Amino acid sequence: MRRVLSTLLLAVLTTTLTFATAPKREFRGAWIQAVNHQFEGIPAAELKAELSRQLDSLASCGINAILFQVRVEADALYKSDLEPWSAFLTGIQGLAPDEDWDPLQFMIEECHNRCMELHAWINPFRAKTAPTNDFAYNHQMRQHPERIIRYGELALFDPALKENRDWICQVAADIIRRYDIDGFHIDDYFYPYPDGNLKFNDDASFKQNPRGFTNRDDWRRDNVNLFIEQLYHTVKDIKPWVKFGISPFGIYRNKSASYPDGSESSGFENWSGLYADVLLWIEKGWVDYCIPQVYWNTGNKAADYSILTQWWSDHAGGCLMYIGQDVERTVQGKDPNHPESHQLRHKMNLQRILRGLQGSCQWPAKSVVDNPKGYRTILKAEFYSTPALQPLSGNMPSNTPGKVRKLMPVETKDGTVLFWTAPKARRELDKAIQYVVYRFEKGEPINLDEPHHIAGITRHSFLNLPYRDGTTQYTYVVTALNRIQRESAPVKCKVSL
Repeated sequence: MRRVLSTLLLAVLTTTLTFATAPKREFRGAWIQAVNHQFEGIPAAELKAELSRQLDSLASCGINAILFQVRVEADALYKSDLEPWSAFLTGIQGLAPDEDWDPLQFMIEECHNRCMELHAWINPFRAKTAPTNDFAYNHQMRQHPERIIRYGELALFDPALKENRDWICQVAADIIRRYDIDGFHIDDYFYPYPDGNLKFNDDASFKQNPRGFTNRDDWRRDNVNLFIEQLYHTVKDIKPWVKFGISPFGIYRNKSASYPDGSESSGFENWSGLYADVLLWIEKGWVDYCIPQVYWNTGNKAADYSILTQWWSDHAGGCLMYIGQDVERTVQGKDPNHPESHQLRHKMNLQRILRGLQGSCQWPAKSVVDNPKGYRTILKAEFYSTPALQPLSGNMPSNTPGKVRKLMPVETKDGTVLFWTAPKARRELDKAIQYVVYRFEKGEPINLDEPHHIAGITRHSFLNLPYRDGTTQYTYVVTALNRIQRESAPVKCKVSL
């Protein structure tokens, strides 16, 4: 049945290269990673400039959320008393960056200045990447080697140990308490991706504490389940407004006689390979958003993008579901209906017409900035040409800010400026963090659901207005947004420009 539905969707897409209307709310994310060594050994001033350049480029093409990697291998790209500075930042684990610089704090400020969300992204269980052999004195490889399992050239925290799950949640709690992040994000590394016939040797843990399980696979999945539940509550107990998200591998389970509800695919699975029961986490409400890494193209025999995106859409449940997009693979593929073009338009249109999906996340951000085959240009001109607020989840708090006060235009030496005053608030989630300013021409119906009316999204309580001829009348409407971007009732005024 789903194969038929996918065929119907592809048939719809033959009508035009671009047709899917931009929604008012859409997650438009990008991953900025450290694990590729792009930051390593670069002086702080130079790296600040490069990150600012990337953020300018991403913001200008409509990206509204950055997932910034701050923990690669039980290390830190932020000031931490728990884990050492990352070698992926300074080149030497434990060595602090120059200028007393805190990359996470810098990225929070820079993203918020551009009205983008910042999600702190950690790798939870990886303790060592292949190249790393020198460890700082306070690294867990030195402090508690008995809790670590080596797997080829990698080393991982044993997910079976409560001490490890507690430690990772302690690291998460430290970040959430001290930094004004909008989201907390983990990637797809739970148990390791297989390395040939190499065995992940957790025999001792299984023997010591099977917790009633006789099947090791079920026991491993339960270890990860315990961690996800604990981490979710760690986030929410500290700051209920911080969104918790996961980016699992792109296939949950393949369809089979034992699991007929799986996707029509034949690749590696979360369920049996990484022991990640993603649908259980969604069912239990332990994740606010999910970004499956559907990095393949439509037409891939083992993992077809169109089939998998529809499968994830069908299984979104109450979770916000976004699709992880691979920039390089997308531009290397051919649009199934327009072979003269690559697959970006095809993928974005498909993502938008599937009702269970509320956005995309680009991997990696640097590739968007580099604009291969016009990727960034197409996003900006065709799909992200209007601003977008963040999607809302029923799992998040329902608090809504009050209306703005004292809305009025003021003539200044710099032209007409629209001013307002923040609404009163007693609780954190009642506070206005940002504002949306809409513009309508004289006689035009006020419709706040149409994003092309958004004149600006700002963290300031004013907006400079464009002068025309001094006699053209517009109606401006201002709403307030709280930390999770729930929107207040509108306030309007008329302005002649």
